[in-house]
This record gives sequence, structure tokens and C-alpha cells, in this order.
Amino acid sequence: MPAKNAQPTLPAVRDVRLLFATRILRMFGYGLLSVVLALHLTAAGLSEAQIGLLLTLTLMGDTAISLLITTRADRAGRRRMLVASALLMVMAGALFASTRSFWLLLLAATIGVISPSGNEVGPFLAVEQAALTQAIPAERRTAVFAWYNLCASFATAFGSLVGGGLAEALQGNGISALGSYRALACVYAAAAAVLALLFSRLSAAVETSPANGARTVSRRSVFHLGLGSSRNKILKLAGLFSMDAFAGGFVVQAFLAYWFQQRFGVSPSTLGSIFFGANILAGVSALSASWLAKRIGLLATMVATHIPSNLLLVLVPLMPSLPLAIAVLLVRFSISQMDVPTRQAYTMALAPEHERAAAAGVTGIARTVGASISPLFAGPLYASAALAAVPFYLAGGIKIAYDLLVWRAFKKVKI
Repeated sequence: MPAKNAQPTLPAVRDVRLLFATRILRMFGYGLLSVVLALHLTAAGLSEAQIGLLLTLTLMGDTAISLLITTRADRAGRRRMLVASALLMVMAGALFASTRSFWLLLLAATIGVISPSGNEVGPFLAVEQAALTQAIPAERRTAVFAWYNLCASFATAFGSLVGGGLAEALQGNGISALGSYRALACVYAAAAAVLALLFSRLSAAVETSPANGARTVSRRSVFHLGLGSSRNKILKLAGLFSMDAFAGGFVVQAFLAYWFQQRFGVSPSTLGSIFFGANILAGVSALSASWLAKRIGLLATMVATHIPSNLLLVLVPLMPSLPLAIAVLLVRFSISQMDVPTRQAYTMALAPEHERAAAAGVTGIARTVGASISPLFAGPLYASAALAAVPFYLAGGIKIAYDLLVWRAFKKVKI
């Protein structure tokens, strides 16, 4: 069982502020690009099948990069790995802003860091979680993660609003649709460059101490993905998280935006407003997680809030009008993120300090792997008017099955 953290030092407090800032900036960029990503690729001449393939390979590339970085971050240096990740994000934005070649876009999406859903992807979150956990007392962990996710949701919401509004404003001033989306990709690349600068200013306090085992990990542990005593629990948790993310990949924000436009003819600015409201509600809902977790526990909070949100997801395509579809989606988002800070805190509680970046990385990678597969099947479904509702049903049903399985697997585990 990991020991409780000491009170944070002044460098640690400064690092926490920097890590909040980097998450806010990164999620703004993700929200900015994700709301027009499928529209961007359509304007670049890609088919729905090609878009589904590209989104799948985007997430698979993020998985490979995450595996490489997060399983080594505790030993090679967390700051160094975060800066390297931000530079990959710069590269992806630059290529999206400059080419319509499917193969170059595929290269950018596979090697770089792009978020089709507006949610966290790549190696950033795992390393940041480990650094935050080291800087804050254990009893405050869920609350800090809740605020951390609230800030991220607000940033994603604002990014979605700016992305949709700016694209429409540019098009209204004579810029082509593709040109407007490329302008957003330029903003994304610039934000990533600032991100790299902020990561470089983190102190040595974010690095784990050699005395805690991070730099004396045996060769065998390296082949075990940087995990030691927590390996079996983390791998079981990772498998279940992958199932949840596979379901979520059917309804990533890029596909939701595409569905709203195809079903109801929604404009880019309206799409931005929809996802602005959705992400605001999601962020606020995360604050309730800390209060609820103190009363019923982390695992129960994860499950009890996730099931109703997925029932609501199934109802979205059944709504006969745009206002009703938006209303159900917003209600769903108002409870959908309560499991996120509890899930993060639960993962950190299962791992000792020198395995936390690896634990967060392995579970995060598992989620990315799961999410990377489903867009390949979702793209053709969304392309068919008769089948466009199927991704919602698949996502909701599989997510509910995940909730029941994670409860069964971990209800007797003490943390």
C-alpha cells in the first residue's frame, strides 16, 4: 500500500499550478480541433471509410507513443518525456495545416498527437497524474483530480466554442471550408509549442526519487511495462478500461459533430455551442465525484454514475428533433464524467510511487487501444442514414456491461 504523501513543498505547489496550466492549454487545443476534425478531413477529400481508418490509426499511433513514453518516464525523466510529447503535437498540427494528402495526414495522425474525441490522448495525462500524485496529500487526491478534470472540461468546452465559431467566421469572410479548418490546425500547433515551453519549466520535484525505486527497476520490471507489485491489478483494470474506451470510440466528439450535422443540418458555430455546453456540464459533474466518493467509495462512484449516463446515450438518436437530442446529450454529459477523477484516484491508489506513471500509462494506453478500434467500424455506420443510430446503441450497451464487470472484479479489493 503506498504511503501517504507529505505536505507539498513550495516547488511542488508551483509545479501543480504549471500542470493545471498545461492541461488547460492542451485540452483547449483538443476541443478546438476535434469539433471540426471530421469536417476538415471531408473537406480535404477523404471518404467516410478513410476518415474512420485515419481516426483509428490516430489512436493506435497515440498508443504506441504512449507506451514508449509512459513506461519510461519514471526512469528517463518526466519533464523530458512531456516536452518530447508536446513537440510531436506541434508536428501533427503543422501537417494538418499544410497538406490534404491522405498519407501525410495519416503520418501526422499516427506519429503526432491528435484527439478525435476532444478527450485526453497520448502520454501527457499519465505522466501528469504521477507528478500531481507526488505533489499532493493522498487524502486530497480525488478532490484535486476533480478540479483538474473540471479545468480540462472547461478548456475543451471553450476550445470547441472557439473552433466552431472561428471556422464559421472565417468561412463567412470568404475563406474556404478547408482553409478555415487549416487555420485552426495552425492555432493547435502554436498552442502545442507553448505547451512544450511550460513543461520545460517544471522543477525536479516532479521526478520520482531514486530511493523509491524508479531508477533501480530491474530488467525484468522493464519488460513488465514498468510495473512490479501492482502489475496484476493494473493489467486487469487496464483490460476493463479498454472495453469502456472501445465503446466510447463509437461516439467520439468528431463523430457526434458529424452526426448532428448530417441528421439536423447543424452549422459549425452551433456545433461549437453544443459541445461547449456539454463539456461545461461534464466538468461541473466531476466536482461531485469527490463528495460522493467519500461516502460510498471510489469504485461505487465509478459504477453508480456511469450506468445512467450510458442509458441516456442510447436515447440520443431516438429523439425526433434537434432540441430534444441536444437536451438528452446535455443531461448525459452532466453525469458522464463523475467516474473520471475517481477512476484516476483509484488507479493511483493501487500503485506505489515509482510505478504510478507506468500504471497511469498502461491503463491510459489500454483505453487508447480500445478507442482506436471502434472508429474503423463507426465510420461506415455513420455514412449510412439507416445505420447512423447503431453506434449509440453499441456504445451504451458495451459501457453498461463494463460497469457491471469492473464492479464484480474489484468490489473486494481494499485500497
